[in-house]
Amino acid sequence: MTAAHTTTAASGGTAASGGTVTPGGTVTPGGTVTPGGTPASDGMVTPGAPAPSRAPSVLRSGFVMAAGSVVSRATGFARSAVVAAAIGVGTVADGYAVGNSLPTIVYMLLIGGALNAVFVPELVKAAKEHEDGGAAYTDRLLTVCVLALLALTAGAVWAAPAIVDAYTDYPPGQTAMTVAFARYCLPQILFLGLFTLLGQVLNARGRFGAMMWAPVLNNVVVIAVFGLYLAVFATGDGGTLGAAETALLGWGTTAGIAVQALALLPALRAARFRYRPRFDWRGSGLTRPLRNAGWLVLLVLTNQAAYWVTTRLATAAGLRAEAAGVDGGAGFSAYNNAYLLWAVPHGIITVSLMTALLPRMSSAAADADTAAVRRDVSYGLRTSAAAVVPAACALFALAQPVMALVFQYGETDAAAVAVMAGTLMAFAPGLIAFSGQYVLSRTFYALSDTRTPFLLNLVIAGLNAGLSVVAYVVLPARWAVTGMAGGYSLALWAGWAVTALVLHRRLAAARAVPRDEGDEGDGGDEGTPRGPALVAQARLLVAAVPATALGYGAARWADAGGAVASAAAGATAIAGVFVLLARPLRLTGIDALVTGAVARLRRRRS
Repeated sequence: MTAAHTTTAASGGTAASGGTVTPGGTVTPGGTVTPGGTPASDGMVTPGAPAPSRAPSVLRSGFVMAAGSVVSRATGFARSAVVAAAIGVGTVADGYAVGNSLPTIVYMLLIGGALNAVFVPELVKAAKEHEDGGAAYTDRLLTVCVLALLALTAGAVWAAPAIVDAYTDYPPGQTAMTVAFARYCLPQILFLGLFTLLGQVLNARGRFGAMMWAPVLNNVVVIAVFGLYLAVFATGDGGTLGAAETALLGWGTTAGIAVQALALLPALRAARFRYRPRFDWRGSGLTRPLRNAGWLVLLVLTNQAAYWVTTRLATAAGLRAEAAGVDGGAGFSAYNNAYLLWAVPHGIITVSLMTALLPRMSSAAADADTAAVRRDVSYGLRTSAAAVVPAACALFALAQPVMALVFQYGETDAAAVAVMAGTLMAFAPGLIAFSGQYVLSRTFYALSDTRTPFLLNLVIAGLNAGLSVVAYVVLPARWAVTGMAGGYSLALWAGWAVTALVLHRRLAAARAVPRDEGDEGDGGDEGTPRGPALVAQARLLVAAVPATALGYGAARWADAGGAVASAAAGATAIAGVFVLLARPLRLTGIDALVTGAVARLRRRRS
């Protein structure tokens, strides 16, 4: 697992590694029925301000976030390409990747995961229960978190050598460079925290766009920094970095995160949010969120234990491959780059959708309206799967040309692309389970239950670590990181199955309650994969088999025309199969998306 494994709510060119996960969705005007069949109105309450008379639809909010995510992803890939062109994917790139991942690791390990999962439900609940709309509660919660961030950042910078030693087994020269990168990058912890805190305040107020567009600025800053490095310092050997080069790249990357956090301030002013530090914490109701946060810290600890295993093994595999003369840098950097590309659809689609849904689900949970929670989780599973399953097919079938388009520049040659492409193919099947697991875990968070996700996450973390060890021991150095990626996919499927069973039992007691006379209700199993969500997933997987096979064949057929032609041919074949099978297999989500797109084109022409 990479640093990005722990940051499922970041955006575009994420803090740690040049790209993470962000939001997406489809637009449905007003309160019309969405592709999943669920009315798109939401009932979000604005903390610290009067509730609007009509909240924006979930899918419209998702579209705003998706647009920002797509742009940030596009600039994120440009960023990754520039980074790879500057420092390749060898040991120097591994040192930068580890040093730049540590801020996210430490941040998520000790506080970030808790902020992502706890903040919005607590703010929504406070807005409902407090006379001032939760303004004072928000100020107290922000004050506690900012003080914790300051202490954590200072401690991490001081402990940088010990942290690097814990995650790597580099020789002294490589260790010194990685520690230097870590010291320059660890101040990102403060800005990562501020970005998350302020973004969650905006999300709870129904303003989702700024948090998804701000990472574009981060990517632009990092592209400029590495472009300056290429112009001034780069020698072309990709083998060593001096002190000045290391400082430029490290501080420049941190500057990108700082700009990303500060970019939220105009949106906060527009939302009429005014922060006032408050230290009157006693008896203010902070015990519950802090207790819930504790379980999230334990969850992240288990993830980091698995990440520690994977990082140690991937860096060791890279050194072993280099010593054996294997071309392509089959180590941590290859694994990390493949993960970043793999996570893109999840970020554009599922994170966006659930970011918009979480306030509504939290509001329903606060009202004890379990039937509404069931409808929303079913809708989230079906709507996200309609786009995530085709995306997984594309990542598997088009791994080689896509990786070449994104990374084959400068120091990154065809051998390195081949390693990353194989790793991406191993990751691809896990994308479906990764997305589904994310939807189900957010449902638990909306119910103010963080203990159950922690216990369920032990399945994924344990399997991921164990299978990574098996891959390292059994497979040749060239294929070790590919095997680790495949192990993570298997772990995700197992974890998703167990989580679905537990959530089904949790929600089974609630009977379907129609929202109005026009609704049919959610049936007995709609809120979990045993009902319509399971049927929708099964139909999509049936369509995925011919789509992947034809997409792979089309890409190979067009390979002589270059990476662009190959990727375009494969993508066209995959999309064509899903569109042709939408009606026969009753793929309602895809059918609705296609019908809506055709209708919009006709309106524009007329």
